[in-house]
Amino acid sequence: MKKLLLTFTFLFVVLTTLSQEKLGRPFITGDVNFTLGINENYTISNDEGETFLVPSALFFRVGFGYEFQRRLAVGFNVGYDYHWNYAVSAFPTYGSLKYNITEFEDDAHFIEVRYGKMWTPSSRYPDGNYFGVGLGIQFAGQKRWNAILRLDYHRKGIVGFENNRLESISFGFGFSFF
Repeated sequence: MKKLLLTFTFLFVVLTTLSQEKLGRPFITGDVNFTLGINENYTISNDEGETFLVPSALFFRVGFGYEFQRRLAVGFNVGYDYHWNYAVSAFPTYGSLKYNITEFEDDAHFIEVRYGKMWTPSSRYPDGNYFGVGLGIQFAGQKRWNAILRLDYHRKGIVGFENNRLESISFGFGFSFF
């Protein structure tokens, strides 16, 4: 049974590699996200120029993946997150599943789900899980470069925070290279 399964897998890989119509394409992606938080020093009768929302976190991500039939993509990503309100640094590593909801002239609206592990270099916080879901728009660019705008929800499992997790909504921009 194992030999038969191995033979079918080998034949499938060879036929897919030699076929004229490609089923998908590999890509590289990267993005920068920022999170806004409520300013604790803000008052309604504010004369000091304090704003209601202030930046509270910055996220950097890079990854690679494979897109199937211009609709579905899977990827592996790594990143660096810094929440300066809490002085928390984290390194998420996760897999992602992206689905293009609509596509028009190589521009696409998509939804993406991310799940993986989050590593913290601090001994104050143990490692935890990472979960994210987001919506975005990918704009077709010159040749193989594409620009991306996104809105994401992130949940990081960190013991010591309320409900043992740190949640945030971020806005981001990035690129993809096919």
